[in-house]
Amino acid sequence: MSIYNDYLKEIEERKQQGLHPKPIDGAELLSAIITQIKDLNNEHRDDSLNFFIYNVLPGTTSAAVVKAKFLKEIILEQEVVKEITPTFAFEQLSHMKGGPSVEVLLDIALGSDEAKANQAAEVLKTQVFLYDADTNRLEEAFNNGSKIARELIESYANAEFFTKLPEIEEEIEIVTFVAGVGDISTDLLSPGADAHSRSDRELHGQCMFEHNKEMQNELLALKEKHPNKRVMLIADKGTMGVGSSRMSGVNNVALWTGISSSPYVPFINIAPVIAGTNGIAPIFLTTVGVTGGIGIDLKNWVKQQDAKGNTIVDEDGEPILKEKYSVATGTVFTINTKTKELLKDGEVVKDISTALTPPKKEFIKAGGSYAVVFGKKLQTFACKVLGKDVPQVYAVAKEVSIEGQGLTAVEKIFNRNAVGTTPGKTLHAGSNVRVEVNIVGSQDTTGLMTSQELEMMAATVISPIVDTGYQSGCHTASVWDDKSKANIPRLMKFMNDFGLVTARHPEGNYHAMTDVIHKVLNDLAVDDWDVIIGGDSHTRMAKGVAFGADSGTVALALATGEATMPIPESVKVTFKGEMKPYMDFRDVVHATQQQMLEQFDGENVFQGKIIEVHIGTLTSDQAFTFTDWTAEMKAKASICISEDETLIESLEISRDRIQIMIDKGMDNPKQDLKGLVDKANTRIIEIKTGTKSALKPDADAKYYQEVVIDLDKIIEPMIADPDVYNEDVSKRYTHDCINPLSFYGGVKKVDLGFIGSCMIHKGDMQILAQMLKNIEKQQGKVVFNAPLVVAPPTYNIVDELKAEGDWDVLVKYSGFEFDDSAPKGLARTKYENMLYLERPGCNLCMGNQEKAEAGDTVMATSTRLFQGRVVRDTDEKKGESLLSSTPVVVLSTILGRTPTIEEYQAAVDGIVLTKFKPSTKQLVN
Repeated sequence: MSIYNDYLKEIEERKQQGLHPKPIDGAELLSAIITQIKDLNNEHRDDSLNFFIYNVLPGTTSAAVVKAKFLKEIILEQEVVKEITPTFAFEQLSHMKGGPSVEVLLDIALGSDEAKANQAAEVLKTQVFLYDADTNRLEEAFNNGSKIARELIESYANAEFFTKLPEIEEEIEIVTFVAGVGDISTDLLSPGADAHSRSDRELHGQCMFEHNKEMQNELLALKEKHPNKRVMLIADKGTMGVGSSRMSGVNNVALWTGISSSPYVPFINIAPVIAGTNGIAPIFLTTVGVTGGIGIDLKNWVKQQDAKGNTIVDEDGEPILKEKYSVATGTVFTINTKTKELLKDGEVVKDISTALTPPKKEFIKAGGSYAVVFGKKLQTFACKVLGKDVPQVYAVAKEVSIEGQGLTAVEKIFNRNAVGTTPGKTLHAGSNVRVEVNIVGSQDTTGLMTSQELEMMAATVISPIVDTGYQSGCHTASVWDDKSKANIPRLMKFMNDFGLVTARHPEGNYHAMTDVIHKVLNDLAVDDWDVIIGGDSHTRMAKGVAFGADSGTVALALATGEATMPIPESVKVTFKGEMKPYMDFRDVVHATQQQMLEQFDGENVFQGKIIEVHIGTLTSDQAFTFTDWTAEMKAKASICISEDETLIESLEISRDRIQIMIDKGMDNPKQDLKGLVDKANTRIIEIKTGTKSALKPDADAKYYQEVVIDLDKIIEPMIADPDVYNEDVSKRYTHDCINPLSFYGGVKKVDLGFIGSCMIHKGDMQILAQMLKNIEKQQGKVVFNAPLVVAPPTYNIVDELKAEGDWDVLVKYSGFEFDDSAPKGLARTKYENMLYLERPGCNLCMGNQEKAEAGDTVMATSTRLFQGRVVRDTDEKKGESLLSSTPVVVLSTILGRTPTIEEYQAAVDGIVLTKFKPSTKQLVN
């Protein structure tokens, strides 16, 4: 059979890469394998049996459908395979995670053969991934007097699928492996350049530690030396998992250090143990929970204080740290899950109760958060059918309610969208809440994993309570190469069939859109009370509250329309003073981080919190520059508090852009986009009539901290510097090194400039055009002494610039303009000193397709300064990605160096940069 021979050929090719056979997800190949199993004399029969039993992806893959059907035939003795007894067939079905396997089990359980029905029922009692079609069928059988259906529903009501699981180990022996000193980006665990391979878990595992084989071998040697211990991967003197949500990062850690989730499903490991001196980045920690892992905040380095309690600093003003206990590679610890302590040699070194809260322990016991979420849903269904209260099986959701205390903005949003909380009870920060989700975004480099997760949890259609889901094409926009051609159409078809609005239509019914996902979601969020979940750390909208998430959490939100998380504490940010006319709002963003660190002696009070920014007078396009950057501030999320008039303007902009999407033919059969237009119009009317004004916190709300940003102190452009040569390795590649332009003395060489990513909006493109005209007027011509790569965030912006004439200005000065009819098939490796007008999308910020030349110093408007992300190192020189405003980037490429403040002011003379004055209105209730 040719398809099987093709598979054998692929197996041989994978052997050359040190890989096992790729797990099977296709019906045609598995059907061929089954044919060979039935043929007792077939030369490939033994291998075919092995593939069938141990190498098929579960869930709703087409292969799982075929496998479940064949197992059913074996159980019903319509087929006989001596190696697969009916009992073994039931065991196989029990590992297939719903969809076709549950359908088969229900067929048998509700069938006429009592013995087989009882066997099927015993398996079904262990399953949690049941959907409406399954539960409706059970309920109908129950109502018709089925004894088995009653038995199953009673079992579900008591949550036996959870209660009968083994308890978690009281003591877990671990051995440490320090993956790096300082913050560890998820790029180290799952490099952006390897995004194309994320859905092939074994192949993607080879990129762990950015393909550093020496580190990989050290880890293998450590595991061999400590075969009965779990490896704890550590960011010493830093935070683990900054930069991205990346499920693939956790998957890789689990693949190398975790536990197999099933003997019949290859390369899907769970339960990694991950730690950092400053804990785990918030969204990455959520991803750890998806896999039933443990994320520990070590606090093994502490600030030194003098007798008066003041922090002791060095000559550079940096706090002096002292090592409280060592976590050097090879150190053995014990995690006691009962006392919730980390022990060394029997002595307690750290209380880790935050890593082992009751909900997190449930994730560990269940093998991940999905099983708990679906288990609760199934238990609720069963109790409703039986007409009984839900017995308390799972840990009681923590509900914190403080009488007389007002609500922050995020507390208000969570209270409005909460599900299953005590009726009439007002919840404050610290409460653990299930919330309904309004908007869900999936991006294209994690989307294939999201589609896999949806298949694994047997979901087939988007939850009806989600306003809309959006699948982007922005992360693979730069280069339409063979990898993209193979992956992206397949992803778009899956998501389109699932019910999302997709950037590309499977049949090409509208122009392919590569708009940056965050900008699209910023428009799709048409209510300041919305909850948004997106598969990227920069899912931080200027309306509502948005959380960046891993591909699994995105899948869960798409499938259930819900997310579960604690209500975070908030930090209130307000502004005073007046912005200089020659400053850009990007400088305010950087100054916010700088001034916050100054006010709190270097402590990042934003980490893990909601930044409630009282931005007041900026529309969502401009305000997004702030909320977007809060990912780099390590905040959990951010919320913009706006004046009523400003919010109305933002909603009108969003509504009109959504209408453009509709006019292009992008709406789905359910007309989700039309629904959003209607929702925006309703919200606008509410605000205009005073029925419901813009979201504001209460005047007596309680905050973790309050930060006041003095605009008068921002007297020159600010630059976030990776500080690549800092002697303290832990201080490199953080976003906390913010320098004024004068720090560089007008002499630092700049090799390439980048204007693009989610951090810019239409105004930035207009500033670029005006600056080029200014420079030509002042100097007689425009000469680039370094390349300038420009990637507009969206096609709407390009269309508007074309209509208003600014695009013609950019084309006039450019040496390259993107052409959608002939997109680039190869990534650039060299750049000329000219302006490149690239296709809308993420471009250099993503770093998975195009990069700056190795060793370059890049000045960019983007958010990424991590090592190797935008630019790699060479043996001679470290690559640097400095982050600044659009005017600074433009001038740096014209000069080939950082400008002086005088050169900068001359270049922006007469150009209206972002106008921002703090609101004079009360932005509280």
